[in-house]
Amino acid sequence: QLQLVESGGGLVQPGGSLRLSCAASGFTLHYYAIGWFRQAPGKEREGVSCISSSGGITNYADSVKGRFTISRDNAKNTVYLQMNSLKPEDTAVYYCAARSYYYCAGYREEDYAYWGQGTQVTVSS
Repeated sequence: QLQLVESGGGLVQPGGSLRLSCAASGFTLHYYAIGWFRQAPGKEREGVSCISSSGGITNYADSVKGRFTISRDNAKNTVYLQMNSLKPEDTAVYYCAARSYYYCAGYREEDYAYWGQGTQVTVSS
């Protein structure tokens, strides 16, 4: 069964850090670009960051640029999202998704074939 599983979410104070993980089972992530999305309460899901299959190309939404870092370890079949300087507006459910293509080419959800179940990130004092 092809599956993506996110982990690492939780409650953190403003200014704090979290590292999210996206692990694949049933398939290898090596051939997939991976995107991180998030959905805040009452808002549409939005793209946050994306990384090419090789890891050589990354992309970030303006709202997280300079604070979030996406990376991947293909040997571990896992993609990470390091989130620093977290703000209350980063509160959301975070999802990872796999696109069967080398490059990200944007955040159209229909381009991503596999999705995880999401992990909650809450930034609050």
